[in-house]
Amino acid sequence: MPSLCRRRHLVLPIALLAILAMAAPVWGQGVALRAVSPVGESFGGATTAAPIDAAGAIHWNPASISGLNSSEMSFGMGIIIPQSTLSSRINANALGPGVPPITMAGSDDSEPGAVPVPSMAMVYQPEDSPWNFGFGMFAVGGSRVNYPASLTNPILTPQPPYGLGLGRLSAEVEILQLAPTISYELTERLSVGFAPTVTVGQMIASPLFLAGKDNANGDGYPTYPEGVGTRYIWGGGFQVGLYYVTPNGWHFGTSLKSPQWMEPFRYKSEDELGRPRTVKYHLDYPLILSTGVAYSGFDRWVLACDIRYFNYANTPGFKDYGVGPDGALLGLDWNNIVAVALGAQRQVTDRLYVRFGYSFNENPIDSEAAQYNAASPLIIKHAVHTGASYMFADNWTMTLAYVHCFENEVAGPMHSAYGPIPGTEVQSTAAADAFSLGFTKRF
Repeated sequence: MPSLCRRRHLVLPIALLAILAMAAPVWGQGVALRAVSPVGESFGGATTAAPIDAAGAIHWNPASISGLNSSEMSFGMGIIIPQSTLSSRINANALGPGVPPITMAGSDDSEPGAVPVPSMAMVYQPEDSPWNFGFGMFAVGGSRVNYPASLTNPILTPQPPYGLGLGRLSAEVEILQLAPTISYELTERLSVGFAPTVTVGQMIASPLFLAGKDNANGDGYPTYPEGVGTRYIWGGGFQVGLYYVTPNGWHFGTSLKSPQWMEPFRYKSEDELGRPRTVKYHLDYPLILSTGVAYSGFDRWVLACDIRYFNYANTPGFKDYGVGPDGALLGLDWNNIVAVALGAQRQVTDRLYVRFGYSFNENPIDSEAAQYNAASPLIIKHAVHTGASYMFADNWTMTLAYVHCFENEVAGPMHSAYGPIPGTEVQSTAAADAFSLGFTKRF
């Protein structure tokens, strides 16, 4: 759909942010981010058919950049304050006949701190042309936990022979994406879009529970190595979309994000005797199918709803189940999920917009996989969103947004290579709050 107001003289500044050097943890739709900008966050992320900012249009539907009112550049910074707790217990006689009774239980909080999440996007709409161009650079997924060692919480007790668990547990996953985007207006109402995507990821873990244990020192107690000697890995994929607007204010959009095919994570680790050991783990970013509808027929209102499907169960690293004979994790055992995003925007004055949103997604982690995901408690289901944008100068807008992710939990038995251990339980609890600030310049 053509822009409603394009300037004849366009100056498009190029802003480069040091985004790839910053952490990108996310508490969203599994590992995937609900939205990638303050405007999108305040709107619940429902932007597949409602292109209200450049970043949301690029991220959820490349065709919808045709529907922006003008060329624009935006940048933002979010702060996520996560809260997660890891608990476990072992009941008396849980270790089998002939073993003295053991009763142990404990709970510990993670302390990842306040985590920055930056974003940047720009869209250029040439005058009198059906072509539109965009570029986005933002965090699209990740997680972070940092649990202390414990003498009472079984899963956080030292590795054998001094305990029963993993010891101090910390893990970080960062997934960042660059999306050069193009759309073409087939008619005044129908646009198509395409974007090749370049994805960058990093994952560190201590101990490296993804790897097999080793018993290099011969004491009969295999242990996990460290997983900090790694680098950013690279991969890519693509996204395609359609965007259609009716004469009476209805907007429709759909998009397909291919899997992001990534090279394996590689770790230069060491065995129990300090000898070099290389560990690899393959983790891709899942296929995502989005469809949305929006309505702008009410004066000064935009209402939107998105439905998304995440194909985790067929994605390397997320699929498969359990641990191998050497203790190596075969996969995180995630389920496919469906997510819903709702958004409402009200133009209060010529300069002020207020927004509200709600998002829901199924939990990809079931009880049997609770132990395997102790370091990735991405289980939040419900979130409420709000925010406002104010034009404080000529075509300059500032946006503030707040998101509250309600607490959720998952619990299941501990596992060995032979299956679940009776009388044991691991429980993860997660919630989060997020604040973001952004600026947009329209041309």
